[in-house]
Amino acid sequence: MPKSLLEQLPEIVARARQQAEKILESLEGRHRVSLQTREWVLPSKDTRDSDWIAAANRQAHLGDEGTADWTNRLIYGDNLLAMAALLAGDEHTPSLRGKVDLIYIDPPFDSKADYRTKVSLPGVELEQKPTVIEQFAYSDTWSDGTASYLAMITPRLILMRELLSDSGSIYVHLDWHVGHYVKIVLDEIFGKANFVNEIIWRRSFGHSDSERLGNIHDTVLLFSKSQNRTWNQELVPADPSYIDTFFDQFDPARGERYQRLSLSAGGLSGGGYDYEYKGVRTLWRCPVETLKRHDEEGRLHWPLKVGGVPRLKKYESEHRGVPLQDLWTDISKIHNQSSELIGYTTQKPEALLDRIISLCTNSNDLVADFFGGSGTTAAVAEKLGRRWITTDLGKPACMIMRKRLIDQGAKPFLYQAIGDYQVEAAKSSLGRSFRVGDLSGIVLSLYGALPLQPEDNPLRNLGAVVYAGKKTLVLVDSPNKLTGDATLRKAIAQREHLLGGWDRVVVLGWNFEPSIGQSITALNDPRLEVLVIPPDLLDRLRKKGGIEKLRGQVRFSSLQYLTIKPVRRTRSGDEETLQVTLDNYVLLSPEAINLDEDNRKKLLKVANAEPLALIEYWAVDPDYDGAVFRSVWQDYRGNTANDDDPLRVVTAANFNVPYKSGERRVCVRVVDVFGFEAEVVQVVAEPRA
Repeated sequence: MPKSLLEQLPEIVARARQQAEKILESLEGRHRVSLQTREWVLPSKDTRDSDWIAAANRQAHLGDEGTADWTNRLIYGDNLLAMAALLAGDEHTPSLRGKVDLIYIDPPFDSKADYRTKVSLPGVELEQKPTVIEQFAYSDTWSDGTASYLAMITPRLILMRELLSDSGSIYVHLDWHVGHYVKIVLDEIFGKANFVNEIIWRRSFGHSDSERLGNIHDTVLLFSKSQNRTWNQELVPADPSYIDTFFDQFDPARGERYQRLSLSAGGLSGGGYDYEYKGVRTLWRCPVETLKRHDEEGRLHWPLKVGGVPRLKKYESEHRGVPLQDLWTDISKIHNQSSELIGYTTQKPEALLDRIISLCTNSNDLVADFFGGSGTTAAVAEKLGRRWITTDLGKPACMIMRKRLIDQGAKPFLYQAIGDYQVEAAKSSLGRSFRVGDLSGIVLSLYGALPLQPEDNPLRNLGAVVYAGKKTLVLVDSPNKLTGDATLRKAIAQREHLLGGWDRVVVLGWNFEPSIGQSITALNDPRLEVLVIPPDLLDRLRKKGGIEKLRGQVRFSSLQYLTIKPVRRTRSGDEETLQVTLDNYVLLSPEAINLDEDNRKKLLKVANAEPLALIEYWAVDPDYDGAVFRSVWQDYRGNTANDDDPLRVVTAANFNVPYKSGERRVCVRVVDVFGFEAEVVQVVAEPRA
């Protein structure tokens, strides 16, 4: 008979502790997880009319990057790895162990939730399935029901506790699906003594549920790291019934109602003041001088009973509110006409996060959300003057968050990534003993290549295809890295120097540097070909049950790339104007995107007719150093301040930057509606006087 969930729970927690301990032990090692900065974002979205305030803001912040003690960060990737990197620290940011003041998470808690993304293009709407990385995470989370969900969340909660400061708190937002089980886990990790509240948030008004009571609330569990937590009590308006019940007396002299507050200190800790006043002796709450002043002001309510202890009048106009309780009915979910709505399924209202952050943090405290979603936590933390970190595994979520923060004019922030997770997905499919070389062997086989001999192939990532008398060397790049210029040069060198002589070389990559298209163009080598390994390959392997059933069905597609028109520089005193114009965007083959056949046909139609309509976001770095992309101008779909078209970006950027003598390396980076990136660099000569 299988074990019940309660019987499994101790084993789940024990395994999670072991997993978390391994991560913590690895923080000092050579191969610890680190964050890669993909973009330094200085929010300065394009607008139709020149805005001198926005321009001044850009100038003021151009020197911020690298000089501030802290820069907020949006991180793409698995939050377990993100937390490991934050705990480890790097050369730019010390370890954040014990430095985070508040964590709010709203993890997925419905195994039947639909994680497909709707993509609206001019004249058509597509439905994209999750990427293989997201699918792996979601399917793994629910593979064994609630038990696997708890196995996912528990090690993450352990790492969150390590990140929290001694005065820090954590809010975990759940509902009836898993909330009661997660409460047990939180008791174990944080200690029952540090449980603060179970908050009931009424997210909607009454509705009819078939054969059961209407489900209208979520649960938010609040725990602290210690008894020394930050707490800012909030007063809320009293319910009218409270006023009617307790403000039940009327003072004709003042013309308003009042309630009667006790002046007796009997039973209170800390004692009181023992004296007699107007024939009444008791233990009073205030000194006799204060009581006399209340009497002179007519604020004592004397009972009819002779010798009775008077009470203090508190008038309705003096009532500032009642302390916030654990039942929140005054914040509604976002309705479909709200100005806050950004089209994200699980988006939470800003008022909810405003209350949560205000209760447990002070100005400049650090707030983190490791299931970032729509970015409400980061957006509200920014508005409240808190520092923030937010992460998400989904590229659509990260895109939404980046646009949202740009839209509200946030301070400069970092967009970072951890790398990709094909190795973890492969371990799930092929067993925990899996090695990268095993995956390379599978890819070579599906491409139709035979592996080279071990002496020429120590990494097991090289193969050969012989056809019509021509010999092709095939190199499979690691799923742990971005394929870029260095890999291409290495592949060309191996083609030239490996024994046997080769006519051409093919590089198969999982993930690519945004500048890969420009690298291929610069190398100008007709005997080099670069192809994309289908991102859903591992998922298809798992479903089909092995290599043989996929043989002949896998297509390795060409890359996406971007072209721009010549950049124009115009000097005006100490400034210069840059004009950058998009030319063309070629999407990688639709077969490499997780779409069904009907949606692929719709996509092809748009891609052929209007390729620039596939761009979701683009940005410009006027002085690219080849390492960190510093985005000082952005436009994105939905930024209707520029051209009133929510489905297209503008195709030209015009903005001012400080004058610079000599050449400029202008870099343009685009992200398409599916999250794929491409970039191009253009060296622009100094304008003539």
